[in-house]
This record gives sequence, structure tokens and C-alpha cells, in this order.
Amino acid sequence: MNEKKQFRAIKGTRDITPPDSALWNWFERTARDTFESFNFREIRLPIFEETSLFARSVGGETDIVSKEMYTFADRSSSATPEGAPADPGDLISLRPEATASTMRAYIEHGMHALPGNVKLYYIGPMFRRERPQKGRYRQFYQIGAEVLGSSDAPAIDAEVIEMLMLFFQRVGLTRTTLYINSIGDKNCRPAYVELLRAELQKVKEQLGADSQRRIDTNPLRVLDSKVPHEQEIIAKLPRIADHLCDACKENYAGLKRELALRGITYEENWRLVRGLDYYTRTTFEVIAEGLGSQNAVCGGGRYDGLVELLGGQPTKGIGFAIGSDRSILSIQESGNLPQLPGLDVFVAWMGMDTYPTAVKIARSLRDAGFDVELPAEEMKFKKLLNLADRLGARYALIIGSDEVASGTFTLKRLSDADQKKLNEANLLETLRSERRGTRA
Repeated sequence: MNEKKQFRAIKGTRDITPPDSALWNWFERTARDTFESFNFREIRLPIFEETSLFARSVGGETDIVSKEMYTFADRSSSATPEGAPADPGDLISLRPEATASTMRAYIEHGMHALPGNVKLYYIGPMFRRERPQKGRYRQFYQIGAEVLGSSDAPAIDAEVIEMLMLFFQRVGLTRTTLYINSIGDKNCRPAYVELLRAELQKVKEQLGADSQRRIDTNPLRVLDSKVPHEQEIIAKLPRIADHLCDACKENYAGLKRELALRGITYEENWRLVRGLDYYTRTTFEVIAEGLGSQNAVCGGGRYDGLVELLGGQPTKGIGFAIGSDRSILSIQESGNLPQLPGLDVFVAWMGMDTYPTAVKIARSLRDAGFDVELPAEEMKFKKLLNLADRLGARYALIIGSDEVASGTFTLKRLSDADQKKLNEANLLETLRSERRGTRA
């Protein structure tokens, strides 16, 4: 006997169902409204790209590229016979992040020719094959923003951070901490990296295997270590702030002046680094309370060499990516949930002779911007009101034969059973007035 298989979401993925999906929509809508008030515009990117794009931008030796990407052969564009090894040029990967895709689009579409700084934002899913845990999934969601142009003025960095913190304020993520740092540039960072490597060599035997390996490949990454016994060792290492060139010192001081001008509080974190060579100067991170060790909800920084690395003209750039999953989890755990709009009106019609009127009024209400539920079949009055209540409707609009004959309808507020007799014109004005009062 064949048993029916019960399909489930693949490990590390999940469904976002109502009412949570309403919270997600509100979160993303708030991001759009906030970013567009700073003259950012949305870019929609492919979910997969050539694998080599991520290998070059994210770094071929990083865990993301070497272990975590979902990579496969694009057989549709390859002459490689089935079963034979794919040509490296035919490998494509689901995007593990979106900055590389944004840079590729910026170059491909000649966006350097646009006036002023190019300000872009994106919203969507990313994919990494990593161990699922609280707030971390294999299909996860990010909201990010990038500024590309010819200037690296501290005011640009500060405005990006201002926009980010304003967004967190608007979504109720107020128990956050902003960390900033400067990692220098090509004139001063190489010397610091070599000094750091030399100091790490002296304590190599006291470090774990991962940190030992990073001494040779990327010593800055040792500063990211969360291994408990390494923390005291790392605390004694040279700090990059003490080794910045004069230009980077002035840029960092300028950033702090600009943040102060905007009333943005921050803490300096000398261990906040980016390991790849094209990152330069400003780095920042936001953490939120209530998420345990996985408490970072946003990371960002300046990457003035990335566009050039990917084949474009020399371009200055800065951006950030917000982890939507962790941010929304933090909002939920804080209890600081927004009052989201729900079903406005349940049209409780009774008798088939009232149905055409109910259809007409439902359309008028929807045209006026209200969310309306119109039962498809005739139901008894008590069952109608019970369903309206279970659906969370704010109002029941009662339409019976007497109401149709008189042209007046009963609008019942379900929270307190208050009801009014209204004609269609007054009905719309009353609902609009009630909505304005609720929003106020």
C-alpha cells in the first residue's frame, strides 16, 4: 500500500505565513519609504549569477565561497556532455549576498554616467549552505543600500548611517548599538596587516586552528574570532587606529563630526574589520538586544576598490546589508509590535436579493482603499457576525432587504458593538474619518 508523502519545507528554509507576512510587508515597506526619502531607488537583481562574480568580490578563500554557496552547472548554456565535468565558466550560484550583483549591474548598465551619486537599495532572499540556528536560515532575507560615485566624503558615510538608524527607529528597533571603525586604506593598512601578522606569529601556539590558518591567509579575520580563550590574546594586539595615515585619520575624524552633527550615538570598536583588500576606511555594524550571540542585524562599510576589481572604472562606494530575519525576530521578542492594518469591513449580506447591492458596495469600499471581505454564499446572520469576528474585521456592514429598500445600511463596530445607520456616501466618509482617528 502506497503511503502519501507529506512534503515539508527543506531544512534551513521556512514559510512566512499570515499574520507574520503582514509584519514582513510592513518592515519592507518602511524600508522603502525611509530609503526613498533619502533619494535612494530600488534595484531588482537576479537570484543567481556567475559563480566567478562572487569568487572575485566576496573572496575565493572565504567560507562563503568555498563552503556555503549553492553552486551548479548551467547545462542550458554549456556544450559539456551530461555527466562530464562542467566548464568553470558555466558554473552559476544562488546569490549569497547582493553587493556583488549590484556592482555588476552598475557596470553593465553604465550607471557611472548618471548624474550625482548613484543611490540604490534592494530587498530579497539570499542563500548560504550553513548550519541553521536562531535567526539564521539557508534562505534568508536582506535589505541593503549602496552609494556609488566619485567621492568618499565623510558626509556620505554619515548620511548612510543616519538613514539606517532612522529606519531602525521607525520599525521600533531602539535597543540597538552602532559600532564604527576605520580600517585605513592602501597607504596604511598593508603595514598594519604585516605588523598584526608578526604579533600573531608570536602567540600562534596559543590560538585555535582557524586563527592559526588566518595568520597567513588573512590576519584581520583573527580579530573576528569569538573563541573564548583567544579573547585575552586579541585584546593585546596592535590597534589599527594607532596606525592610520594622516588622510585616514582626518577622514575618520570627519565621520565622527558628521555623526555628531546628526545626533547619532555610537561606540568605537577597533576589532570591526573587513578582510578583503577593496574595503577601505569606514566600517560599521549594528547589534540588537535579545538575539544572543547572533545579535548583529546590520553590517556595512566602504569598498572603494570593488567596482574596479570587477572591471569597471575607479569608483567610490559604501553600503550596508540588514538581516531581515534577525531584525524582525528582535522586534517580535521585544514585544514592540506595530499596530498593523487588518480587515476593515466584513459585508454581512442576507438574502439573495441583497447580493447585487453587497457586490456594488464592496467594490466602492475597495476603490476607496479599504480591505473588504464579501462572503460568496448566503449565511445566517449569527454565523456572519461570528465569522467577521474571527477574521478580525473592524466593522460589519449589515445589508438586509430593509437596508436595500431604504438605501441605508448598518455599520457595526465589532470592538464595542457601536452601530450607525448610514447611506453609501456617509458610509465612506465615516470609515475615512474613523481611519484618520485611528492613525492619529
